[in-house]
Amino acid sequence: MLYIGIDLGTSAVKLLLMDSQGNICNIVSREYPLYFPHPGWSEQNPQDWYEQTMEGIRELLKDADKNQVAGISFGGQMHGLVILDEKDQVIRPAILWNDGRTTEECDYLNNVIGKDKLSEYTANISFTGFTAPKILWVKKNEPENFARIKKIMLPKDYIAYRLTGVHCTDVSDASGMLLFDVKNRCWSKEMCEICGVREEQLATCYESYEKVGCVLPEVADELGLPHNVVVAAGAGDNAAAAVGTGTVGDNMCNISLGTSGTIFISSDHFGVDQNNALHSFAHADGHYHLMGCMLSAASCNKWWMDEIIGTKDYAAEQAQISKLGENHVYFLPYLMGERSPHNDPNARGTFIGMTMDTSRADMTQAVLEGVAFALRDSLEVAKSLGIHLERTKICGGGAKSPLWKKMIANILNLKVDVIESEEGPAMGGAMLAAVACGEYASVEEIAEKFVKVTGTVEPDPELVAKYEDRYQKFRQIYPACRPLFEIIK
Repeated sequence: MLYIGIDLGTSAVKLLLMDSQGNICNIVSREYPLYFPHPGWSEQNPQDWYEQTMEGIRELLKDADKNQVAGISFGGQMHGLVILDEKDQVIRPAILWNDGRTTEECDYLNNVIGKDKLSEYTANISFTGFTAPKILWVKKNEPENFARIKKIMLPKDYIAYRLTGVHCTDVSDASGMLLFDVKNRCWSKEMCEICGVREEQLATCYESYEKVGCVLPEVADELGLPHNVVVAAGAGDNAAAAVGTGTVGDNMCNISLGTSGTIFISSDHFGVDQNNALHSFAHADGHYHLMGCMLSAASCNKWWMDEIIGTKDYAAEQAQISKLGENHVYFLPYLMGERSPHNDPNARGTFIGMTMDTSRADMTQAVLEGVAFALRDSLEVAKSLGIHLERTKICGGGAKSPLWKKMIANILNLKVDVIESEEGPAMGGAMLAAVACGEYASVEEIAEKFVKVTGTVEPDPELVAKYEDRYQKFRQIYPACRPLFEIIK
């Protein structure tokens, strides 16, 4: 049988076709626009997602036996606010995960409602990207739209609704809304009351590997699919990527170097760090995970290469970098503000340490190292909880760089396992579909069978020591700059 994984990203939807043995048969990607109606705002039109997903499925299956397609599932950008009216029509453009308009709402939630209560209700505190503060923003600034809300959805769940007619979400994606009781895997009545929403306005919540329905007959006919194609709930992009990299079960780790960057630690047990510096979410495998999320990771390198030095030849620029652990230039990778562990929307990208002999290669190296240092910040929080890691998987566009993987291994002092497929969320989505269809009994079983490690980047003790000294300097830069970020915002 064949399974489709749909990764609804920020810039494009990636679709993957997988067979029952985990072989990738085809991959298709289709882009859609991103809108910035005001500085710091970020929106998309959900109709664009659906149209490009449908076109993508047609392209994905053009040479396949459509009658063999058994299931579809998802990974998707998290936290986005999609609101529907009583006719299930989209009321306004979706407000995305990287939208920074909700500073006042986050201040209200964290400081008036209180972080302790938020953590008690949801296991998390408020960040500007989360969904609950977006709801409060609409309530305050667009009361006419707020009054029309019949359903509140997340991005990938809107696609699931269009395919099945079912208003659904999953536990991992719901965890990032600040409306979900993560420990008990259900909606938080207290948070609904705080945000002025009714539980019936929220989607039915499923485990990521559960069937939510079948593709609607008219949609199946349009795509040439059988009428019994199962749609599974899917997962938020990071949880789906973790499934795709085999980061399931207890004390496993995955680092994602995508537009945003994450360090994802799976656990059999629920846990929260004292300062809520890491997100505590439900995992797609039926258990839990901790996650540190930085808002700009591979996007920092793209910004530096494309916009500043004006090149698309990333490999050639990295080839000039030779002296690891000795760079005197540092870069704070906070181009979109920062989430973990600082929770500071005012933070900004910052170079420091340049001298007259600073080279272009030094600056490029600082960008790559800055992202790795920032991931180390979240790893240090995990260590404070008694979590001991020796190795990590890695995925995302940045993971294609051998140099960046070497930096990650030595700055975090972890063995970095490279896997055969780096498709992350799309692969995870297809795997969840296979579990929903009964092809495999559990997420752990399919991950153990499908995910193959093809190589490991080992830390070098001498380089680890050099980077330890650099990291201790790096971690002092943000606290020193923070008062300045308040002034220049």
